[in-house]
Amino acid sequence: MTIAYVALGSNLGDSRRYLTEAIDAMERLPQTRVDGRSRIYRTPPWGVVDQPPFLNAAVRLDTALAPAELLDALLGIERAAGRVREGERWGPRTLDLDLLHMDGVRSDDLRLTLPHPRIAERAFVLLPLNDLAPDLEIPGQGHVAAMLAALDPSGCEALP
Repeated sequence: MTIAYVALGSNLGDSRRYLTEAIDAMERLPQTRVDGRSRIYRTPPWGVVDQPPFLNAAVRLDTALAPAELLDALLGIERAAGRVREGERWGPRTLDLDLLHMDGVRSDDLRLTLPHPRIAERAFVLLPLNDLAPDLEIPGQGHVAAMLAALDPSGCEALP
């Protein structure tokens, strides 16, 4: 089994429901269990700022799936939530699932880069990831808590 971290985001429709249903779907993946969940955060949009705020979270998975298999499963969960990967990058979406890190795995190809190359730039990723693993070291980027301390999380708030 390998530990993997997945970021979740949504800013269209019933975002909280999309996140909850995505976590439930990850729990049903073969040879996989959800081992931890962050709080849900309301965060300002990133990249394209003229859109609704996002709800973001993260999960820790124990999985025997290979990175490509896990990526395919996550893309399937997105599609089931109505996600269409066309159009504007960083635009509004019903569900976004990003495979952030898998222990001991490095990948740098057209389909998957692990660890995710922009973790250190994004408070909306680091806040929930910090709930799960503040001491996690992302190779080439640093420890989650230290990366978060270097960012301004203004506008981000944990939801009840």
